[in-house]
Amino acid sequence: MTKTNPGKLAVWALAAIALFVLPLLLQATGSNSWVRIVDLALLYVLLALGLNIVVGYAGLLDLGYIAFFAVGAYLYGLLASPHLAETFPAIQAMFPNGLHVNIWLVMLLAAVVAGVVGMLLGAPTLKLRGDYLAIITLGFGEIIRIFMLNLDRPVNITNGPKGIAQIDPLTVFGFNMGQRHTLTIGDWSYTIQPVTLYYYLFLFFVILSVILSYRLQDSRVGRAWMAIREDEIAAKAMGLNTRNLKLLAFGMGATFGGMSGVLFSSFQRFVSPESFSLMESVMVVAMVVVGGIGHIPGVILGALLLAGLPEVLRHVAGPLTELTGGRLGPEILRQLLIALAMVVVMLLRPKGLWPAPEHGKSLAK
Repeated sequence: MTKTNPGKLAVWALAAIALFVLPLLLQATGSNSWVRIVDLALLYVLLALGLNIVVGYAGLLDLGYIAFFAVGAYLYGLLASPHLAETFPAIQAMFPNGLHVNIWLVMLLAAVVAGVVGMLLGAPTLKLRGDYLAIITLGFGEIIRIFMLNLDRPVNITNGPKGIAQIDPLTVFGFNMGQRHTLTIGDWSYTIQPVTLYYYLFLFFVILSVILSYRLQDSRVGRAWMAIREDEIAAKAMGLNTRNLKLLAFGMGATFGGMSGVLFSSFQRFVSPESFSLMESVMVVAMVVVGGIGHIPGVILGALLLAGLPEVLRHVAGPLTELTGGRLGPEILRQLLIALAMVVVMLLRPKGLWPAPEHGKSLAK
């Protein structure tokens, strides 16, 4: 029977309390913008954990990961908005009020579709490594974005650059998370904003993803992925089916991305191709690398920092723009500061801010 460490339990309890009260404290400032920033940061954590399976565990550099995010987002956008009913009279006749498919069904469907798309991407790239694999996956991500951008003619499916609006908010057992809800106890009342409700939902999925990631890491499949990452030739010589294991890594990582896309679509209630640019893919890869490749706490730290850093630097870029006499716009300065911060981190901590305790040959290079 294992003994529990009281100090560790106290730390976990304090962390749980802090995570619970964080959005309430941010909401008390009178602005929902900071809660929204934390919500988006949690979505990036989900994406980074999914990409960590491909990059951190299996050692496959994927620069088109945002494509799976787009697949999930557009799938929910099409199945939970009036767009298809307004475009196709046959669907309008069958569903006069528009398509409003249950989000949990769409999430399951998005996981399957994104996983299949991920394996389809992995199939032709099994013999590629390093830079070549990165270029192929980068092209795949851009193909998906351009596909969404131009699929408004001759038949309007994705609504092109205009995007899909009026997407249904998330509903949990009939509880609409897209509306304000007021708790009243006697004379005391408290209004919970939708962004706060989404925070708790995203936090639940993050915790679930962390548990699943740890289980994968300690499983036979996870150890096989790491063997491929360290030395694929040696892994194949030991009898591992590297082909199927790589396909499984692509499919599992894509599943995380597809489910995150559904959550993003229900949160934003609008999707457009601009949300799935190459810069987004690069940013998710940077989160994994800056945090610590293959180390789950490091990946979470990297995702939170790089998701929140742009918003923090937004307040710094304004005064710097005034110092330059307006010659450098705030957006340019903000991107410059982000890049500078990433360069400094990589110079000072080449293995990441929170690297794994043990590193193999591929991570030590």
